[in-house]
Amino acid sequence: MWTHKAWPGRFLAPSLPAKERLRAYAGWCNAVEGNTTFYATPARATVETWAEQTGPDFRFVVKIPKAVTHERRFQGVEAEMRAFLDAVEPLGARAVLWTQVPGSFGPGDVDALRRFLRRLPTGLRRAVEVRHPDFFTDPRSASLLEDALAGAEAEWVPFDTTVFFARPPVSAAEQEAWTRKPRLPRRTRALTDRPVVRYLGRDSAEETAAGWEPWAEVVAGWLREGRSPTVFLHTPDNDDAPALARRFHDDVRALVPGLDPLPEPEPVEPATLF
Repeated sequence: MWTHKAWPGRFLAPSLPAKERLRAYAGWCNAVEGNTTFYATPARATVETWAEQTGPDFRFVVKIPKAVTHERRFQGVEAEMRAFLDAVEPLGARAVLWTQVPGSFGPGDVDALRRFLRRLPTGLRRAVEVRHPDFFTDPRSASLLEDALAGAEAEWVPFDTTVFFARPPVSAAEQEAWTRKPRLPRRTRALTDRPVVRYLGRDSAEETAAGWEPWAEVVAGWLREGRSPTVFLHTPDNDDAPALARRFHDDVRALVPGLDPLPEPEPVEPATLF
């Protein structure tokens, strides 16, 4: 996510080599979604550079490959998981293993998820994102999933799209997201001491900020309880995501004044010819 094409010149220096962009991104935010690992397991040497570019408190929420979660649905995935776990090992305790399952993965599939989570190495944090409506509307299905997650000390990752779907899209980016993103109820219950939240707003920064007000209160409450949440702020095009993330952090700090500030970004110098 730190190589988003709209960010050089705004949040990152325009001439910054790709291998240094994560370091610059880490000046804006202290966590990142590793979505690219869903499509291909990176080389271990590549992940080593990620570890080198970030500090000890920086968090990586890395998505388990789709071959494991979507194509094979946790069956016969030993080789793929060995390769993936070896690749991300340089991140150590900074990594959260993010298991996102497809919308067709329902209550009847929970046992497969349960067995998979229990086979993961101890000491690695786990988080699961589900999209089947029954998990959000049927108390028995929700309880079944929560039991499976609790047995593996895994977190349930909500992807809150309620604000996004509150009214029809008004741009090409919103229209694309409208056809691709899940439409599910908001869920604010944390299962572990490290909740992970994903939030999707609108093109409008003000609409996006107004929509996250309930989350600012929830996150502030978690912090007061001694939890350590990670929150990812999205918009349909993500062009302003780093600035919005810092704005959300400021809103939470207003509620929890003792919360540490985010790091100070590097100055973004204008592009030059020489």
